[in-house]
Amino acid sequence: MSGEQPLGIDALLERVRLDLDRLSPEEAYETAEGGGLLVDIRYAALRERDGLIPGALVVERNELEWRLDPQGSHRAPEATSHDLRVVVVCNEGYASSLAALSLRQLGLRHATDLTGGFQAWRAAGLPVVTATQEA
Repeated sequence: MSGEQPLGIDALLERVRLDLDRLSPEEAYETAEGGGLLVDIRYAALRERDGLIPGALVVERNELEWRLDPQGSHRAPEATSHDLRVVVVCNEGYASSLAALSLRQLGLRHATDLTGGFQAWRAAGLPVVTATQEA
């Protein structure tokens, strides 16, 4: 071992976020309206409880890299290019930062996340539908 102290999650998040151009709910909305892709990584119980962002691609966190890699054999149809503007949305804006970093490591250079997550989106009064409305 190098004797280096473990980083810790708070320090890791701080470091990761230095390289992300994190978006406010309004900026994320504008990005989606301009052809960007919102990707909701919240688990099903949260989506059922709180609702969905209309038009967002729902991808469970454990499948994210496989579904968003434009070169991947299991990619979603929306994953068309490494130039795609991807905004990852989690519940409160923590897991999404780490997920956006992972997508950047796959070459999705414009991947970022939503500051405050779905909760900030909803608090900003932006569109939300129930899970049954989307189905």
